[in-house]
Amino acid sequence: MSAPLLLDLSHTCHSRARTGVQRVARSLHTVLGDRAVPITHDPHRQAWRKLEPWEHAMLGSRETSAKRGARWPLAARLRGRVARLAGRAAPALPTDAGLLVPEIFSAEVARALPALFATACGPRVAIFHDAIALQFPELTPPKTVARFPPYLVELLRFDGIAAVSEDSRDALLDYWHWLGVPNTPPVRAIPLGMDTHAPVPNSEISPRPAPPIVLCVASIEGRKNHPALLAACEILWMRGEKFSLHLIGLAQAQTGATALAKIRALQAAGHPLRYDGPVSDAAVEAAYAACTFTVYPSVIEGFGLPVIESLSQGKPCICSARGALGESARGGGCIALATVDAAAIADAIARLLHSPDALSALGAQARARRFKTWSDYAREVTEWICELPRR
Repeated sequence: MSAPLLLDLSHTCHSRARTGVQRVARSLHTVLGDRAVPITHDPHRQAWRKLEPWEHAMLGSRETSAKRGARWPLAARLRGRVARLAGRAAPALPTDAGLLVPEIFSAEVARALPALFATACGPRVAIFHDAIALQFPELTPPKTVARFPPYLVELLRFDGIAAVSEDSRDALLDYWHWLGVPNTPPVRAIPLGMDTHAPVPNSEISPRPAPPIVLCVASIEGRKNHPALLAACEILWMRGEKFSLHLIGLAQAQTGATALAKIRALQAAGHPLRYDGPVSDAAVEAAYAACTFTVYPSVIEGFGLPVIESLSQGKPCICSARGALGESARGGGCIALATVDAAAIADAIARLLHSPDALSALGAQARARRFKTWSDYAREVTEWICELPRR
C-alpha cells in the first residue's frame, strides 16, 4: 500500500510474553517493516505517539516472560508525565495513514481511539481473534469476561474487521446480530500465517525418540483443557505405556490452577512429565523437532497456531475437530476428535504409539501441506485495507 499504515502495538511493545495475540502483533511488525508506523497509546503522556527505542527493543527481544501484563520503566513513566504536565504535544502522526489494530485493546486504549481516528484518515481495521470470553466464561478470567461485551461493541467503530478464522468471523457477526446492530462493518475471515519451515524430506527425518515424546505447546489456562490431557496420559501410564509428556506454555494463575496442581502431582508420583513454562521461540522449535507427535487439547480457539506449527514440522497433531481447530485440521496430518475428553485423547495417543503406519501416514500428510507465511498474511490484510471505504 502506498499510504503509511499505523500499527497499534500498545500492549505488545511493553511485554515479553508470547501469547498468540502478541505473536501476531510481533510478526506483523516484522514483516511490514517500513510500510508500517508502529505506535502506542502512552497512558502517562495521555497521547498517541510513535514507539521509542526501548519499545522497539522490547519488540525485538528474544527473551520471554511468565507475566502477560505491560511493563513501563520508571524513566518512561516519568518522561511521559513530565511531557503531559509541561503541555508538550507528541510528534504528529501521519495524517494520510490507515490504521491496523492487531491486539485486543484495553478499555483505556478504547477511550483514546477517537483521537487516533481523527488523525488517521485512511481505513481503520481491527484484527478479531475470538469471542471465547463470552462463549466459555467459566474458562476465562473474570476481568476478561467483564471487558469483552464493551470491546465487541467498540469494534463497530472500525471500517473493517479481519477475523483470524471463519469460526471467529461467525462468532462476532452472531453477537452483533443478537445485539440487533443494523449496520455492522464488513468482517472478512483471513486465516493467520506462521513462521514456515521447509518440509523435511523423508530421508532426513530423525529417528523417533525412545520412549516417544508427546508434546503440547499451549498456555496453561482453562480453555486449553490440560486436565483432560493429563488424565489421558495418567490412564496410559497406569496401563504401562512407555512415553513422556512435554508441556510448554505460560501459566494463567486463575484458570490454570487445576492443571498446575495435577502437573505437580503426576511429577511427584514419578511419571515422565516435563513442564518448561514459557520458553523462547528457538526452544519451542527444538521441542517440535524432538517430539514424536503433538497434542493440542484446547476446547475452543480463535485460530490455534500450535496446530499448524506442529504440522509444518512434519509432526502429526491430535486436536479438536470443532471450530477453528477443525479448519486447521482439514488439510491433513491431524487426528481430529469430536470430543476432547480424557478417554478420546487417550485413545488417540495410544493409536499413534502403537501404529507406526498411522503415524507415518499422518506425518506424510503434514509434510505435503503448504502453509501461509506471515508475509502472505500481511499482504492479504493490507490489500483488503486498501479496498475498504471509510464508514
